[in-house]
Amino acid sequence: MISIQNLSVEFSAKSLFDNINYVINKRDRIALVGKNGAGKSTMLKIIAGLQTPTSGTVAVPSDITIGYLPQQMKLEDTVTVAEEVRKAFSHLAEMQKRLDAMTAQLADRDDYESPEYHRLIDEMTALSERLAMEQSENCEAEMEKTLLGLGFLRSDFSRLTAEFSGGWRMRLELAKLLLRKPDVLLLDEPTNHLDIESIQWLEQFLATKANAVVLVSHDRAFIDNVTNRTIEISCGKIYDYAVNYSKFVELRRERVEQQMRAYQNQQKEIADTEAFIERFRYKATKAVQVQSRMKQLAKIERIEVDEVDTSRLNLKFPPAPRSGDYPVIADDLGKAYGDHQVFDHATFTIKRGEKVAFVGKNGEGKSTLVKCIMGEIPFTGTLKIGHNVKIGYFAQNQAQLMDESLTVFDTIDRVAVGDIRTKIRDILGAFMFGGEASDKKVKVLSGGEKTRLAMIRLLLEPVNLLILDEPTNHLDMKTKDILKQAIKEFNGTVIVVSHDREFLDGLVEKVYEFGGGKVRECLGGIYEFLEKKKLASLNELERKQPTLRQSPAETAAKAPAAKPQAAAAPTAEKESAASAGEQKPRLSYAEQREREKMVRRARKKVEEAEAEIAKIEAEIAEIEARIAAGDTSDPEIFTLHQKRNRDLETAMSLWELAGQELEQLS
Repeated sequence: MISIQNLSVEFSAKSLFDNINYVINKRDRIALVGKNGAGKSTMLKIIAGLQTPTSGTVAVPSDITIGYLPQQMKLEDTVTVAEEVRKAFSHLAEMQKRLDAMTAQLADRDDYESPEYHRLIDEMTALSERLAMEQSENCEAEMEKTLLGLGFLRSDFSRLTAEFSGGWRMRLELAKLLLRKPDVLLLDEPTNHLDIESIQWLEQFLATKANAVVLVSHDRAFIDNVTNRTIEISCGKIYDYAVNYSKFVELRRERVEQQMRAYQNQQKEIADTEAFIERFRYKATKAVQVQSRMKQLAKIERIEVDEVDTSRLNLKFPPAPRSGDYPVIADDLGKAYGDHQVFDHATFTIKRGEKVAFVGKNGEGKSTLVKCIMGEIPFTGTLKIGHNVKIGYFAQNQAQLMDESLTVFDTIDRVAVGDIRTKIRDILGAFMFGGEASDKKVKVLSGGEKTRLAMIRLLLEPVNLLILDEPTNHLDMKTKDILKQAIKEFNGTVIVVSHDREFLDGLVEKVYEFGGGKVRECLGGIYEFLEKKKLASLNELERKQPTLRQSPAETAAKAPAAKPQAAAAPTAEKESAASAGEQKPRLSYAEQREREKMVRRARKKVEEAEAEIAKIEAEIAEIEARIAAGDTSDPEIFTLHQKRNRDLETAMSLWELAGQELEQLS
């Protein structure tokens, strides 16, 4: 679909891309990988048409649409969530406007046999078919499914976008982009502000519903689950592999080994040639041979190997005083903001040396509990910090607390102690501050660079309780591996708030799940937790959805038990059978009453949806009877028939959603 031809980009006389060629095909799922600064984001901007290359072309057919999600975006703050997301369908009005203009142009022409007239008819036909196809889809229902999948609540739809944090605003932009259904999706770090459940929903969406995808992400599990092709940008060139990321890593290792052997052979050849030239430079009898060797040396195309040697880098935390046996003890802990109870009755104990994860949807209280532990906010209940506990806390806002007048090197040099001071340059290089970058002032660093610098500073402080809030958002895969290994070897206690499954895998031994105002303990690693929660894939959600788009009457006739109402009131036998497989927590009287209210509201929505479907089906039947009887005096009758069928499709989707909601509550 899109052809990148002879692409070259230079910044300040430095080559970023050198004569790159490749093609993005339909249904490609491409992971664009490479070190920070290799040019991944620049490549996306060039494909999106937002940046012009130094030379070369990006050939995009006129009928191909491109959707681009940058790392930063702006939203209008005077509209609601629903109004903002409905902007995704503004292209339908533009298409209708173009079609109307073509129709008017056609009416004014009488050159019926000319090539231009036939070309105009072809364009009108194609545009009309595309418009009809997109209008037949249920915009409101699709919008609702997408927002719910990305973690929004129905009550959020009427809230102003200004009320949401940067992470949630990024989700709004992602929702708009997905709803436009472009032919090519360009996504730059889409998972940075998503929780685990939303990431898994996005994985499912991209794998099943998206067209072509070009993805930049440092979430290894995410790109492994989504992509089927990997393009690495290295030393200004690209290496194209028709495999996912994990297989690419193996193939890349083989390629680098081959490159290294070729590089070493070339270096030996260069050294031998230079030694010959130096030895016989001033001997007249060897002048011809020396000139020949000098020309030969000048023609050699030097082999580059994009491989940083980190084998000697072994980042370790400095020794810290031993803490008490139980660094954190919470008993009946709770936190509320006004009428909103974030969590309540949280009771748990974290032992010395344990590495635990806080997971759950955004807004469920993970960072709030961390602030309680840090003593930054008041709470109810009891929270005891153990004897001699020294806390090292990483949060996003700490990046803004550094002295901006210092250089990168000085910032780290002031907190490093002991032998680690001799390795500051190595550590900075591992965190993408090698060479001249270590002499930059903090004030000129980007937000991501400041975050990485704050992370390094934290890792060098003598602490015995590490609390890391989303530590991997701005780290590439190699740096994440270095950080993960350092945490694994740390003999203190660690609390990690993260949505990065691959980073947590093999690192934590206990998971605390935040949700529904509760904090639940789950022994085992992150994938054991996901398995228990049946969140490893969204197949469970798919099983809950009706497999056929039938009317309620048809569903009742074919399989009465499949109607949503059948799930509304489970029998005692069913509840007993369910509890045999999984013990459910007992609800208080107030919780039971609230649950019953929610079930009644959900059942009412199902009944209203069924009534609306029955009404529309009756109207369609009446219209079809008129058409069958030859009553076509009203020229709008066919348009009306098409519109009511679209209305029926929308009503069916809303009925599906209502039935699914009712079943989840039952």
